[in-house]
Amino acid sequence: MLTTLLQITADSSAAIAGPEKTTLVDLALKGGVVMIPIAVLFVLSIYLFIERWLTIRKASRVDKNFMRNIRDYVVTGNIEAARMLCKNTDTPIARMIEKGVLRIGKPLKNIEVAIENVGKLEIYKMEKNLATMATISGAAPMIGFLGTVTGMIRAFFQLASNDNVVASDLAGGIYEAMITTAAGLAVGIIAYIGYNLLVALVEKVVYNMEATSVEFMDLLQEPAA
Repeated sequence: MLTTLLQITADSSAAIAGPEKTTLVDLALKGGVVMIPIAVLFVLSIYLFIERWLTIRKASRVDKNFMRNIRDYVVTGNIEAARMLCKNTDTPIARMIEKGVLRIGKPLKNIEVAIENVGKLEIYKMEKNLATMATISGAAPMIGFLGTVTGMIRAFFQLASNDNVVASDLAGGIYEAMITTAAGLAVGIIAYIGYNLLVALVEKVVYNMEATSVEFMDLLQEPAA
């Protein structure tokens, strides 16, 4: 009787404990060698997003009094003060206006072209590595699919070459192969969202650059008081 009660208690405890829990790390390790490039792409995408986000956010900071001071200096003929203000302001807009200030006295078309050239260089700097983010968003899922296909090939090869393979063994090989697809899709989604957020930030900075350059050109075309 005591033995029976102990057996019932043990069975109940096992039922309550349930199956062994599997962590995300355990699943990742079961994904195989293909998980290595996916992990590298994940780390790279996070690094690029943080680095670009900090850079673009810094470029988007503009002092509201900047153009007001530039206007006052230009109107009063204090070109050197305007140049020094631009030089001491570390933003793409300031570098554009500085190039325009240095060209004051030359034809307006030349000034406009000089400002546009600096603006293109600044946009190129902000968009650096964004193409890499876009590539990761597309490459990571494809690598995941590749890992799944190769895993499925191995699973069915074992099924064909071994008559003693049971359903649980085949299911285990298939779910391990599917891990790479899930990981690749996750990394691709993260990189895609990060890329679009960065592009939106760049577009906002570009809009401010264009508006400021137009304001500066209008200032140069105002009749002298």
